[in-house]
Amino acid sequence: MTSTWLVYTCLAIGLSGALVAGVFQSFSDFVMRALVAAAPAAGVDVMQMINRTVFRSVFLIMMLGLAPVLLGLGAYAYFTLSGPAQIWIISGAVIYVISVFLVTMIGNVPMNNRLDPMAAGETETDRYWKTYGKVWTRLNHVRTVGSAATAICFLAATTMPA
Repeated sequence: MTSTWLVYTCLAIGLSGALVAGVFQSFSDFVMRALVAAAPAAGVDVMQMINRTVFRSVFLIMMLGLAPVLLGLGAYAYFTLSGPAQIWIISGAVIYVISVFLVTMIGNVPMNNRLDPMAAGETETDRYWKTYGKVWTRLNHVRTVGSAATAICFLAATTMPA
């Protein structure tokens, strides 16, 4: 890749994707396991607070903000680049939009929205919490792998001819 701005952009996106992957990996590895292992009322209460707090986080800006940036850069690569860098950039963009952005919007967010108004300690909430913990975590695994793969694609693009 010869254009300096493109190298730095891909580097920044790669590092951002890795940071997003790290947050998702933490949830998949130990946060959700701890919440599910706790008493259902405690796990529900903490997850509701996490879901409400994330709206005021740098993480959310980065995670959601990457999608339009990647779509734009993917379009730029499609129309102006050729060779390996083009393939890595387009691949990274497609992977992220599908496995992180769409999985979040179609899977995790609706589950969070359903959990939010539920009262901790009620039978219906406890029942949903068991399903929530399993399904939400599986979806989060997809987001973890997807954001890590995106990071790899964009970091690889920095070393490829455009």
